[in-house]
Amino acid sequence: MWPQTFDARLACWNFLRRQCQAMPPERALARINDWWFRTPWQPYYLHWDDQLNWPDPWQLLSDNIYCEVARGLGILYTITLLDRADMAPTQLVLTDSGRNLVLVAKEKYILNWDAASIVNTIQSGTIQQQYQQPLIA
Repeated sequence: MWPQTFDARLACWNFLRRQCQAMPPERALARINDWWFRTPWQPYYLHWDDQLNWPDPWQLLSDNIYCEVARGLGILYTITLLDRADMAPTQLVLTDSGRNLVLVAKEKYILNWDAASIVNTIQSGTIQQQYQQPLIA
């Protein structure tokens, strides 16, 4: 069940990051992907043309609205904050078929495709736009 309050979401997200810090990469990424797929989904919250106004990770958890872009952004933030060399670089991309995917370790892992799986090839077209997370202060 998805946490109802911001404090509970923040605590769960912190626990997720602590858990994943020491896990093998594939297991950690599967756990992160699964966690973000449990968010309450709502279409059309964030748009690629509005990147300058995308929320930081704490605002994203506070807003508690998750379209496919927001879920991908949450996955990206989580991996970025782990600061693991074996999961770098990480970027959020939009494909020409409209999929919002998170590419990890030069496309070795691709998240935000499906709740139960991580793929290793972009199965839905070519990259149209990309967002690489700047350092989070």
